[in-house]
Amino acid sequence: MHIVEFIGRLLLSALFLIEGVGKISMQENVIMYMEDYNVPGILFAPAIILEILFPILLIFGYRTKWVASVMALFTFTVAIIFHTDFSEGMQMMLFLKDLAIAGGFMILVAHGPGKISLDHYFKSNEK
Repeated sequence: MHIVEFIGRLLLSALFLIEGVGKISMQENVIMYMEDYNVPGILFAPAIILEILFPILLIFGYRTKWVASVMALFTFTVAIIFHTDFSEGMQMMLFLKDLAIAGGFMILVAHGPGKISLDHYFKSNEK
């Protein structure tokens, strides 16, 4: 069962990691998209750092509850800012997808990363 917890963290992280790396090569387009929704372009760099660094931390299971809390808040915020124009066909689906992902992060907040994680390793070595 421990491998399932690890695979779950890996799958949740993969989306953000792949998207974050992909956005680097499309910086101008991403900033224009952000600014279309009144999100300042200066937030591009912090968003990319969050989308790359935090998933890596989740994969390794380091500071999992804190990282998952930030990721849940980020994902919920993205849903509210970018995906609430339900008159556009895919926006409802994207909104619900983001809420589901935030829910997955909230499960990590509640239950932690499991035994295949640095959090578990450090906790078991404290004793």
